Amino acid sequence: MSAEGHSNSSIRTALKRVRGLGSAKGGTSDFFRQRVSAIGLVLLIVPVIVVIMSLLGRNQAGAAQILGSPLIAIIMILFIIASVWHMKIGMQVVLEDYLTDEKIKLVAIIANTFFCIAVGLASIYAIFKLSSGV
Repeated sequence: MSAEGHSNSSIRTALKRVRGLGSAKGGTSDFFRQRVSAIGLVLLIVPVIVVIMSLLGRNQAGAAQILGSPLIAIIMILFIIASVWHMKIGMQVVLEDYLTDEKIKLVAIIANTFFCIAVGLASIYAIFKLSSGV
């Protein structure tokens, strides 16, 4: 068998080549996106801690008064988005690295995505509800 025929005999290699998968293809974008979300979280953590500390000991009306500020609500929503995005990427990387069965991996990744969306939407809804005083 020629060297050329031998290199094309692996179906997996050809499939990876067609899909553009392989070493350092998908992992670098996940790495970059997770670092971007981490930078956002680092920038937002101090204002979020200040907001949370100011909410301690307050009733719903007091919390609504603080969160009623558009700037505070925006900071909190940005923190939620960055947190959920960071969580989704991190968990997806773990699932991709440690699950070997492709069907289970696909179901787990889909479940992870829906869970992160649900957490994000519920958290943002709570901020809107508290900030509107309802």
